[in-house]
Amino acid sequence: MSATAPTTMRSDEVAGLISKTAVLMEQFDRRCGEIEQRLRTHSSELERLSQQVPAIVRQSADGSLHALPGLVMDRLGGGLERPVQDYQQRLQRAGDELESAAHKLGGQIDRLQRLHRLLLWKTVAAVAACLALLLAGGAWLSLHYAGVIEQNRLSAELLQAYNQADVTLCDGRLCAHVEAKGKRYGERGQYVPVAPR
Repeated sequence: MSATAPTTMRSDEVAGLISKTAVLMEQFDRRCGEIEQRLRTHSSELERLSQQVPAIVRQSADGSLHALPGLVMDRLGGGLERPVQDYQQRLQRAGDELESAAHKLGGQIDRLQRLHRLLLWKTVAAVAACLALLLAGGAWLSLHYAGVIEQNRLSAELLQAYNQADVTLCDGRLCAHVEAKGKRYGERGQYVPVAPR
């Protein structure tokens, strides 16, 4: 009875640990799903942005090219160099801004991918640790109960021999009907087999 109570407590502790592990795994799966959703969103935004860049550049170039002949005619007397330089600078600034935005978005995607990999490895490590704990607990319980079974087997053999022997209580002490001519046991031959009932 005393061996059963600690075993039940240990079983409850193992069950509690398994339950907590399951909750952690569920939270991890949910967070991984959220990170994947964010990655997909950022990826689709980057794809949409990369598809819009040529159209924006083309539209900007078309608008500027339509206005260019008028500017050339207006400023022909003053020279073409200044407007062309301004136009090139504006194009350069727009290209730099687009490139900077693309680099920032790429950096965010890389960070999210690293975070996802880190969370995945942490989950694998947590699951491996839980499995190792479960295996160690199972091995300990197997060894413990093997000892208990062995003790019970010896007790059962002793009770079986006691039930087959002709013994009784005499004034609070154990008395036995022994085989007088039976083989003697012990270092000095002090033990004699008890006669069967």
